Amino acid sequence: MSQPLSSMPVSQLKGVGPQLAQKLSDYGLSNYEDLLFHLPLRYQDRTRIHPIGSLSPGMDVVIEAEVVLADVVMRRRRSLLCKVRDGSGFMTLRFFHFSGAQKNQMTPGAKLRCYGSVRPGPNGLEMVHPEYQVVKSDQTTETEQHLTPIYPLTEGIQQPRMRSFCEQALKRLNPYSILDYLPPELLEHWGLPTLHDSLRLLHAPLPDVDQTAIQEGMHPSQRRLAFEELLAQHLSLLRLRHKTQQDRAQLLTINPELQSQFMTQLGFQLTHAQARVISEVAADLSKGHPMLRLVQGDVGSGKTAVAALAMLYAISSGQQAAIMAPTEILAEQHYQQFCQWFEPLGLKVGWLAGKVKGKKRDKILESLLAGDIDIMVGTHALFQPDVIFDRLALVVIDEQHRFGVDQRMALRDKGMVEGSEQATLRPHQLVMTATPIPRTLAMAAYADLDVSVIDELPPGRTPVETVAISDQRRDQVIERLRQSCREGRQAYWVCTLIEENEEMDAQAAQDAAELLQNSLPDTKVALVHGKMKPKEKAAVMAAFKGGDIQVLVATTVIEVGVNVPNASVMVIENPERLGLAQLHQLRGRVGRGATESFCVLLYHAPLSRFGKARLQVMRETNDGFVIAEKDLEIRGPGEVMGTRQTGLVSMRVADLLRDKDMLGDVKQAAEWIIRHRPDRIELLIRRWLGHGEKYAEV
Repeated sequence: MSQPLSSMPVSQLKGVGPQLAQKLSDYGLSNYEDLLFHLPLRYQDRTRIHPIGSLSPGMDVVIEAEVVLADVVMRRRRSLLCKVRDGSGFMTLRFFHFSGAQKNQMTPGAKLRCYGSVRPGPNGLEMVHPEYQVVKSDQTTETEQHLTPIYPLTEGIQQPRMRSFCEQALKRLNPYSILDYLPPELLEHWGLPTLHDSLRLLHAPLPDVDQTAIQEGMHPSQRRLAFEELLAQHLSLLRLRHKTQQDRAQLLTINPELQSQFMTQLGFQLTHAQARVISEVAADLSKGHPMLRLVQGDVGSGKTAVAALAMLYAISSGQQAAIMAPTEILAEQHYQQFCQWFEPLGLKVGWLAGKVKGKKRDKILESLLAGDIDIMVGTHALFQPDVIFDRLALVVIDEQHRFGVDQRMALRDKGMVEGSEQATLRPHQLVMTATPIPRTLAMAAYADLDVSVIDELPPGRTPVETVAISDQRRDQVIERLRQSCREGRQAYWVCTLIEENEEMDAQAAQDAAELLQNSLPDTKVALVHGKMKPKEKAAVMAAFKGGDIQVLVATTVIEVGVNVPNASVMVIENPERLGLAQLHQLRGRVGRGATESFCVLLYHAPLSRFGKARLQVMRETNDGFVIAEKDLEIRGPGEVMGTRQTGLVSMRVADLLRDKDMLGDVKQAAEWIIRHRPDRIELLIRRWLGHGEKYAEV
């Protein structure tokens, strides 16, 4: 029997000492099996020599040619130019960095084998800095026998060395040295190649391979590995779900009289979609294990009311609830809204943020621990170790994609107070997002969560008309703003983030506010930005909501949670700096009343290809789920999900956008394995996720 490659450390590789072995291990390559799963990013075809006369710009090729002349020229940059021919044509080799020894190699009549990218030059086709070797007249140099793999690299390890390490591992590969965890029944059912055959082909594809398919990640061997990786991810999430369902949680029910009082206080009827989601939440809360439910709803669909009713279940059962928001301004607005809804019912709402300090903070923490606070609203400050609940039974996380996994898990653990009857109970979790998650991602990323969708907007909402205008027409936009304000409407003017620099961001907003106040002397203009104190921001927002301010100049702090039905114009400066999801969030601040509303995307030319694509999507649709799918196409899953917040982004082979057609089959395969081969579950998860499994626990 062959030695398992997983038991052969990289220190056994030729050319690897202790220091390099540690560097490889730090990069995630500890043994020979790791190297075989370290797959190429792309391939170069060095298997054929191409005649110069057959070349065109953009080709990456091998040529073999004779040096006609070589000379150092002094133009804008000192460079070595070497003219070569092969009987079918001439071309130039250009080197900006070269030594005297290199120039001496390129004597007329010398024969060179070169690999490089062909591009147009001043005197015909040329290669810049090609890889080359001198071929002696009595020497026959064979071309490569397979496509040349290009591997992902870490600092200090160059491509030839990584290639050498993977080649050494490949030589030890046989059907017995690495175990195929996909049972033969699954391979046969879905027509998948074996693991051994797939790895061998992908590290050393023969020239007759379908090069288009392999470069695009669509070769059957790549698809087989992507299938296995997606399967491991799915099994991991299902296992987390099963594990959660083994935990105990408080059974929560609602007091009908308290519910009736709350609905009166609410002041509006729930939509059918809200009522449906509430009934789904209520069913979860009545079970003995923790709820894990994601509520998706487009901007303005009424997720906050759903969260408030869920909290009422906890309070009716004599427990506490907490809601965590990503920004202070959103947390403050939740606090004000909940005070308005809950305090008339005799319930106590608390608020905690990083800027709440000293005696005020101590008093809040004391009340929380004593159980005097029914609902706790806060930001990341709720994670602090000294924030201790008396009987936390429900955690609501707003804008869930803005928090890291560890943060969400830390808040969940606050419900398990040692030494109390709560010690064995986990709180229920309700996570909400106004950034719709494409079905493609939801299937793969949230297999451990139940998903509810509020797919209906409250009556009376008007679609927002979106236009894209160059900032050279700023004066026309300001004039349109003047007319709108004269008609009694209000408007937002949003200055987007400048490289995450709050100081510059605030200054840009200040400059915009001064320009608008000077241009609109009869209009009340105010400013809100991230550098302001919470009380100042709250006062400005209250004045805007009350109609005392007509134009609110703001940074993107107003992207979520603000509800001013009279605001009908939204101007977004430099929208090309923002992603689709954030633009959609901002646009959702208008169109909340019955008046026709507009969103003006005031862009700065020239736009990049992605910038143009984003603005075009915004003009074409108001549907958050359509926008989410387009965002996925433009940016990819890692960006959409947030790279530090999900285990999906570190996928080695699978691509959720490219491989979404396999997700249904992956789900079926997972069910089959759970029923028939449960012994393979742990092996698959460990191979593909290693120790990162907890990061899938969203």
